[in-house]
Amino acid sequence: MKALRVDRLSEDLSGVSLVDLPLPTRAPGEVLVRVRAASLNYPDLLMTRGEYQFRPDPPFTSGMELAGEVVEADADAPFAVGDRVMGGAKTGAFADFASVPARSLRPIPDGLDSVTAGALGTTYVTAYTALVELGGLRSGQWVLVHGASGGVGLAACDLARALGARVIAATHDPSKVDAIREAAAPDAVIVNRGRFREQVAALTGGALCDLVLDPVGGDVFDESTRCVAFGGKLLVVGFVAGRIPDLAVNIPLIKGFSVVGVRAGEYARRFPDRGARIASEVSRLAAQGSIRPVIDRVLPLDRWREGFDAMASGELVGKVVFET
Repeated sequence: MKALRVDRLSEDLSGVSLVDLPLPTRAPGEVLVRVRAASLNYPDLLMTRGEYQFRPDPPFTSGMELAGEVVEADADAPFAVGDRVMGGAKTGAFADFASVPARSLRPIPDGLDSVTAGALGTTYVTAYTALVELGGLRSGQWVLVHGASGGVGLAACDLARALGARVIAATHDPSKVDAIREAAAPDAVIVNRGRFREQVAALTGGALCDLVLDPVGGDVFDESTRCVAFGGKLLVVGFVAGRIPDLAVNIPLIKGFSVVGVRAGEYARRFPDRGARIASEVSRLAAQGSIRPVIDRVLPLDRWREGFDAMASGELVGKVVFET
């Protein structure tokens, strides 16, 4: 089978290549899946560099998220041969076949094609864990979403809007404002360079935001501490900007807000019943058409570098999905 293999860690993807490998050996409790679509997530890129919190030792097959059909499973598995499934694990998705723990898979909702299903899980589960599970999102609240052109950002905008929130989408790139407005349909789009609190205050009538979702870090985090309403939550998802910010704790004390770290995958592993409920709710919302991932481009797996380079350069608005 074809598989995208990371043979050594590298800054320029020189340690990554598409190779021929034997089919993966299925361990007890795992399901062998014929992969039809697999989407690229930012941790996939970081793992090729050894910069993600989970650091698999090379060689490993890249890819966290997939959709496909079951081709082999245990007799007591919750899936049968031929079932359409989506989900994944920390690695292994960018291949013709993947062996995945059965607990990490769920049925593809009726009406969803493989490309859509392959782009649904990671970003929406992260957004749901952040906004609803940890953030306590309620209808009518103001939500500020940074990194709004990325997978998690667009998922957060889509989910928050579907649940009745008022959404301010934020990007560092002025050229993406129109694309974000069209893709995410938020209440407003702002450019989060410099001092953007005044824009947030004007849009919210001075109320500021009940929830701020930040996958960016750096200066964006610093200014976001001025954008959280009293009693609100600043949800830390990542540090795409590169700088991990510091926070003087008198700021959340005086302003009465919480800073909450979001590790959706780890949350689901530590609390599997909650993780299963979150994944089920994402599937339910997708099945009823309330949410739908934005796909920037669909590529064959042999054009993997185009997708990785587009993510690294920040040119995407939405997800890259590889078809196998």
